[in-house]
Amino acid sequence: MSATTVEIAREATDEVLEALHRLITQLSSSSAPVSEAELHDIVTSDSSVLFIARLDNRIVGSLTLATFRIPTGIRAWIEDVVVDESARGHGVGEALNRAALDEAKRRGAKTVDLTSRPSREAANRLYRRIGFAARETNVYRYELS
Repeated sequence: MSATTVEIAREATDEVLEALHRLITQLSSSSAPVSEAELHDIVTSDSSVLFIARLDNRIVGSLTLATFRIPTGIRAWIEDVVVDESARGHGVGEALNRAALDEAKRRGAKTVDLTSRPSREAANRLYRRIGFAARETNVYRYELS
């Protein structure tokens, strides 16, 4: 079995853009494909880090870590975690999450939050296995458009 490698996407390359187009459709059927300009904004932002995972030198997963300062400290959120259907069960999700947790710690965050739909059973098992704990909270969303 090949080892999963995780790296930070630092440039808006065609390879990363094409991979995101393939991966994001597996995460959300309603999300529009990211544009080259949007990808550039993501990879050059001080508040977000785009991690990509490779298996056999092919991008098979991605995760975005958002960090920001608020009065009570530095907050970190993991967003848009997706592993290609063909690569599930190879440790890609765990490798992406561990890389994000390391980066969040390096940036000074004390905690890292994420949300996951209950229907994503394998993802929820992974999060609990690597140390995330479910919180007693309500998540609210306000649609602006």
